[in-house]
Amino acid sequence: MSSTGDEAAVGGPCALHMPRGSRTVIGRSWEQPEPEAPAELPRVGRFPAVQAGQPAIERIPPSSALLGYRGPTACTAAGITYRQLDYWARTGLLEPSVRTAGPVGAQRLYSFRDILVLKIVKRLLDTGVSLQNIRVAVTHLRSTELADLAGLTLMSDGATVYECTSPQQVVDLLKGGQGVFGIAVGAVWQELDGMLGRLHAERTDTGETLVGHDPADELAQRRNRAV
Repeated sequence: MSSTGDEAAVGGPCALHMPRGSRTVIGRSWEQPEPEAPAELPRVGRFPAVQAGQPAIERIPPSSALLGYRGPTACTAAGITYRQLDYWARTGLLEPSVRTAGPVGAQRLYSFRDILVLKIVKRLLDTGVSLQNIRVAVTHLRSTELADLAGLTLMSDGATVYECTSPQQVVDLLKGGQGVFGIAVGAVWQELDGMLGRLHAERTDTGETLVGHDPADELAQRRNRAV
């Protein structure tokens, strides 16, 4: 990606070349013992009954480093085909950062950031940005702190991709005619977060498979049972 030279001004958009103890109370012999409280019955619901004293079920956010996603899940979330995913991994455009397919039988495992970048790559390709420029953008997105990605807006005129970190920079680009389309990374983040919460994931520390829950699927099952 080439710079136009005008973006070097201060504040301008960046063009990418791309216990306390208690005493035991003893009751007096003439006092009637207090009746024991009835045992609490297990709660009935979609999830297993939780007995008193058991820890609550931990919900890990999709963007956590403790979660990874296999290839088919990454394709579904990013809106791409498995052929595209495999090609981009083999050519080095975007390899999975959690686990590659090196060992025999091992499946690729993608992080939340990986899939976020995959969705952005798909949108850049759909708008005509060259693969060469996309490679530069991918390198930049993968080197940026994850927490900072949500505040970025990518603007492009089809040749150069500009990084904007404020609404004023977006306005300045549009006034100058450089920006033809924009990608609000924060909006892509929110969309991906909601989607991955309904899909299967794998814990990167234990290898445990976490089954996703899609309310739409559950509603469809209820309808099928009612027929």
